[in-house]
Amino acid sequence: MKFKRSFKFILLLLLAIGVVFSGTSSRATEVTPDTEPEETIDTALTDDDGMSVGLTLTSNNEETSLSGTLQILLVITVLSIAPSILVMVTSFTRIIVVLHFVRTAIGTQSSPPNNVLIGLSLFLTLFIMSPVFARVKTDAIDPLSDGQITNEQALENGIAPIREFMLNQVREDDLRLFMDIAKIDSVNSVDELPITVIIPAFIISELRAAFIIGFMIYIPFIVIDMVVASVLMSMGMMMLPPTTISMPFKILLFILADGWNLIIGNLVNSFSL
Repeated sequence: MKFKRSFKFILLLLLAIGVVFSGTSSRATEVTPDTEPEETIDTALTDDDGMSVGLTLTSNNEETSLSGTLQILLVITVLSIAPSILVMVTSFTRIIVVLHFVRTAIGTQSSPPNNVLIGLSLFLTLFIMSPVFARVKTDAIDPLSDGQITNEQALENGIAPIREFMLNQVREDDLRLFMDIAKIDSVNSVDELPITVIIPAFIISELRAAFIIGFMIYIPFIVIDMVVASVLMSMGMMMLPPTTISMPFKILLFILADGWNLIIGNLVNSFSL
């Protein structure tokens, strides 16, 4: 009995779908340009057991709004490239490179772990970039949400604070390099530079600054390695790796000098806001 009712239900559903499609095709041939934009098709079938199936289709041919669809597409696009944006146009690159230099200089291969370094870099980036993000919210996101500006104006207003931040960090030589590659001879002001020139120049400048800071961090730890290696050589213990003995001394030096405070403080202060 249950199988019979299920079979009837499926059969009625297929018949209803066929009626709907046949009705829509016939309606489409009869519609003229003056026809009302809204069409509603109602179908209902009832079998002997009292089971009914009903379908309703409504179309609106004139009132089509793409703003919501475009906003969803824009949000999905931004979310997909958000990691690249975070790395390329913020202070994240310099911070993570310097922290990796610190870990390598001390000699601890996996302490702090990568998750800790990335999390610390992320929160330091949010701390450094908070004034820039506040300007983006005030100048672009809030007016766009209130309907005061268009999407193009919001994009332009949102890029302006980030652009200013990058120009404060970038070196003139790096800008000149990408201007030459892009065949841009001269500009009256930096505001005329395209963002495609500023971003790669900013990344190169950030890597250069990170490597300079990393070199300065390496010097005291290399001195400890050299002293330990000389002592072991003079004692005839040439088979003992110097790094095994020097690592506790490097950690002790780092703790006594309050290394995290010095490195994080100077790293944050190295950015020109």
